[in-house]
Amino acid sequence: MSRISRLFTLTLLAACICSAANAAAPKSDKPDNSTLDGELFYQLLVGEMSAQSGDNGSAFSLMLDAARKANSARLYERAVEIAYRSRNGEAALEASQAWVRAFPSSKEANRYQFQILLGLNKIAETQEPIRRELAGLAPTERVGTINMLPRYFARTTDKKLAAIVVEKTLALELVNRITGPAAWTAVGTIRLQANDIEGALEAVRRGVALDAMAQEPVMLAISMIGPKAPGAEAIVRKHLLTKPAAEVRMGYARSLAALQRYSEAYTQTKLLTAERPDFADAWLMRGSLEIQDNQLTQAEASLKTYVTLNPPPADPTQGATMGRGLVQAYLMLAQVAEQGQRLDDAKAYLDAINSPSDALRVQRRQAGILARQGKLEEALLLIRQVPELQASDALDKINAEVQLLRDNRQFEAAYALVKETTARYPEETELLYDQAMLAEKLGKTEEMESLLRKVMQAKPDYHHAYNALGYSLADRNVRLDEARQLIKQALVYAPNDPFITDSLAWVEFRSGNAEEALRLLRGAYKARPDPEIAAHLGEVLWTVGQREQASAVWKEGLDLNPQNETLQETMRRLRGAP
Repeated sequence: MSRISRLFTLTLLAACICSAANAAAPKSDKPDNSTLDGELFYQLLVGEMSAQSGDNGSAFSLMLDAARKANSARLYERAVEIAYRSRNGEAALEASQAWVRAFPSSKEANRYQFQILLGLNKIAETQEPIRRELAGLAPTERVGTINMLPRYFARTTDKKLAAIVVEKTLALELVNRITGPAAWTAVGTIRLQANDIEGALEAVRRGVALDAMAQEPVMLAISMIGPKAPGAEAIVRKHLLTKPAAEVRMGYARSLAALQRYSEAYTQTKLLTAERPDFADAWLMRGSLEIQDNQLTQAEASLKTYVTLNPPPADPTQGATMGRGLVQAYLMLAQVAEQGQRLDDAKAYLDAINSPSDALRVQRRQAGILARQGKLEEALLLIRQVPELQASDALDKINAEVQLLRDNRQFEAAYALVKETTARYPEETELLYDQAMLAEKLGKTEEMESLLRKVMQAKPDYHHAYNALGYSLADRNVRLDEARQLIKQALVYAPNDPFITDSLAWVEFRSGNAEEALRLLRGAYKARPDPEIAAHLGEVLWTVGQREQASAVWKEGLDLNPQNETLQETMRRLRGAP
């Protein structure tokens, strides 16, 4: 651009900014009284030229001075923008404060000041902006603003101070029956962010005391359910004895599922679908839990109910794609059909999915069906042809190929592919883990152990690695004390995982502690009916002479998955072919 053209552009820009002081100021601000005189025009022009040339310090000073002279909200905002661009937080704060003083009723100015104070970590100074934001709002409107406060303070470094400041700022709201539950929930959430669990729980109690039917404090209690906050669940259960909102019972069900308390989660979804049969999400979760419990007929009915309540776009050719829940429902319907050997139905469900972002998930299932029909090469090609819409898709496609090869017992090919990919992505701990598991399949136990220890070093909380190595040692009946230690470490990171409990039971069985093994296995199998756990439970029962019970458990395991290799091998070894 020529010097004359640039000057002309900047002249227009200065004129537009100045005219915007009158024409485009926020409606809540006072009307600007200034006009564009020659001196102000020149000042704006020089300010913009300074900004264009990178002299943000001069540009900021000129723009802030012009904003004061013109009494212009737009120019104050422009001064803040220049300060932001130069990463000068103190200058941005100065401009926002001047803006608030000039336009004390401006919500935009107040919000700028609040966000800048948070960015500068000046937590104590946020009280006035919060109070100004709440002032003049009706109580129900204040609730919405209060609910947002924990999000604003989520990135502050001193969460304890943030909780104190918010509690002090909301002092009047905390005793108001309408706004109090939300205010106490905001305080409790920030206390929880500060790891003040007892303080958060006390905030929940205070909120519930103001209004026993309020949702906000109960939802916070739901998020706290677990061993660190034993009192939280009692509050939730008491609330559920009333007529809770569907969102509350749904939140509780999700929390139970996250804690792997699946049977209790299922009970909650059944209650919710009875209370609110039109609440679609409950049917989706219910169907998922029914699949997990091998209740395939019930699962299909639940998922079809979800689809009826949440139908796909009428005309997919118009570009409308499915929502996440609907995609999940069709994927699970396809899973149910596939497990029932209805491969054409499974394919039809998958074909109904219209979501480019889920193309790989869909094609993985399609590929699985092709592989079951003996068309493995065609299945692999199907995965390779999925478009890569983002950087992670290439690795996801490789993982899908590996899983397909592994499912079809092509362990050598899967191992070679993973080993090659690990060299390209050495930071991917899950690839190292997959390589270790495939190495074990090929009898390379030393390599497996070495790889798993690398995973533990790279990601110390990756419980799968501890569990895998511990179980492998136990299964080979070697270094049992070390195996026990590894598995207990896995349980520290995933305390309710029934598969890790199964591994610990296997160590006890190998160590001669059959009674303890039975106790652990029964608990694991109750929490998660699974053919692998059924194989181990049946073997221990068989060994202690309870052969009828062992046979009954194995039969249940076969009903869950008649193709499970561990279960089939166990039954052949102990009593011959099933």
